[in-house]
Amino acid sequence: MTGTYTTSQIAKNAGVHPNTVRKYEEWGLIQKPLRKPNGYRIFTDIHLKQIALLRKAFQIEVMQAGLRSRIVNVVKLSAQCRFDEAVQLAQEYILIAGREKQNAKEAAEICEELYKNDFQNNANKKKRGENSGETCKDFGTSKTEKPFLKRSEAAAELNLTIDTIRNWEMNGLLKVKRKKNGYRIYDADDINRLKIIRSLRCANYSLSAILRMLNALEYRINKNQKDILKALNTPDENEDIISVCDRLIFSLEKAEENAREVIYLLNEIKQMTENGKS
Repeated sequence: MTGTYTTSQIAKNAGVHPNTVRKYEEWGLIQKPLRKPNGYRIFTDIHLKQIALLRKAFQIEVMQAGLRSRIVNVVKLSAQCRFDEAVQLAQEYILIAGREKQNAKEAAEICEELYKNDFQNNANKKKRGENSGETCKDFGTSKTEKPFLKRSEAAAELNLTIDTIRNWEMNGLLKVKRKKNGYRIYDADDINRLKIIRSLRCANYSLSAILRMLNALEYRINKNQKDILKALNTPDENEDIISVCDRLIFSLEKAEENAREVIYLLNEIKQMTENGKS
């Protein structure tokens, strides 16, 4: 041990409240310190490094694909001096974060390509003076040959539940046409839009982020502003904090970067622990 600290001293050095340090110990996020005969805790430089590690690990909160629970376990394994297991779990975390980031990017690319085709076809029809309103346009992406589908048929084709489609409609992601008898009908454009929404939901974008992206596309595509990822990651100034957290791609990139720094800290703490035993 190169240095020892009281609770208040280590809290000051780490930039946290003394009660926070006690909570870290209570939650198993740092090693339990030795105690003096009077019961006062004795912290070391290892504890200081562990606090730096956990603050880096929890700096970016990413919830999907079990990433949050994995990074918590990395920190707890470090507190138990199970450093090799912690490093392995952190490496798995980086792989999963990279996969989730790629899924998000692929979903954005899918919707960009579909909507580029959609807008281009509509623009060409307008130039030719054709009606681009209620007719069913075929972009070669729908499996069915029927011009219109009922909600149950649309759900079956896309492997979705009827309630899921209903929820998306209620949240403004899709406006469907109706027959004279009031039944909803879905054409090829609607199916394409549902595919986009489904892809982005699988990438863990919220309904708010998806709606923002779809609205942005409709205004930007004709202006040749094709940065769909920017549309997803740039919240409007009037949006609440939940929507701001939808900056998924940036968060995943930052989470990957932090996890690599966590691995570096784990190796440092392991070396310090081994040196202390020798």
